[in-house]
Amino acid sequence: MKNVLTIAGSDSSGGAGIQADLKTFCAHGVFGMSVITAVTAQNTQGVLAVQDIDQDIIAKQIEAIFEDIAVDAVKIGMVSSRETVATIAAKLRQYRAVNIVIDPVMISKSGYHLLRTDAEQALLGELLPLAALITPNIPEAEVIAGVKIETPADMEMAARRIRELGARQVLVKGGHLPADEAATDVLYDGSRFRYFEGRRIATKNTHGTGCTLSSAIAANLGRGLPVEEAVQRAKEYITTAIEHSLAIGHGAGPTHHFYELYRKAGME
Repeated sequence: MKNVLTIAGSDSSGGAGIQADLKTFCAHGVFGMSVITAVTAQNTQGVLAVQDIDQDIIAKQIEAIFEDIAVDAVKIGMVSSRETVATIAAKLRQYRAVNIVIDPVMISKSGYHLLRTDAEQALLGELLPLAALITPNIPEAEVIAGVKIETPADMEMAARRIRELGARQVLVKGGHLPADEAATDVLYDGSRFRYFEGRRIATKNTHGTGCTLSSAIAANLGRGLPVEEAVQRAKEYITTAIEHSLAIGHGAGPTHHFYELYRKAGME
C-alpha cells in the first residue's frame, strides 16, 4: 500500500480540510497520514474562527511521519501564515519529499480569508518551487497570476504565468467560469495544454471540492500514475462525489467521498 500525507487545516464539520483529504485517500486505496496546520471552527454555512498550530508542533508532526514511514505523495492545503509556510518548506526540502500537490487555499466559500496576505508571497516563493502540481481555482489563479480570468484562453494565460513562478505543472480549475461554460479544467506542463471537460451539476453541496480534488490527484500520483492520468481520474472522482453530494446542514453540504464504495456494497 502507498502512503500519502496531507498537510492542511482541520474542518470541524468534516467536509473539507484534513477530514476530506483522509476520506479521499481511503477511497483511493492509499494509507492516509496528516499534519494539522490549523484548527478551524466551521460548518456548512461558513468559518467561525481559526487557530493556527504552533510552528514547533507542525515541524514535529512532519518529522514524526518522515522519520518512520515512507511518504509516496504529499498534498498541501491550508497554510495560513508565513511562518507555517517556511516551516513546511524547510522540512519538505530536508526529507526530499516527492509528488507534492499544492491546493492554494486562500478564501473559503463563505468569504473567510484563510491565507494571510503576508503568507501569499511566502507560499509562491518557498512552496511553489517544490510542487509537482498546483491546483488553483479561478479566484486563486487570478490572485497568483495577476490577471482577470473570464474564458478558457484566460485560464491558459494564468497557467503560463503561474508555472513561471516555479511549479512543474499547473491545473487551473474552471468551476468558477460563467454558468453557460462547461466546468473545464486546464492543465499546463510548460509545453502544452490539456483540457479536462466536466459537466455542471445543479447542487449547492460543494463544500470541500478543492480539497477533495487535490487529494485525489496526490493519491493517484502516490500510486505511480502520470500527472495527466492522475488528474483525469481525480476529475472523474470529484464529479461523481458532487453528483451524489450530501444535503447535510443548512448551507453548502459536503461531497460524497465514498459513493462508489457504498454503491458496490449495496448501501445506495
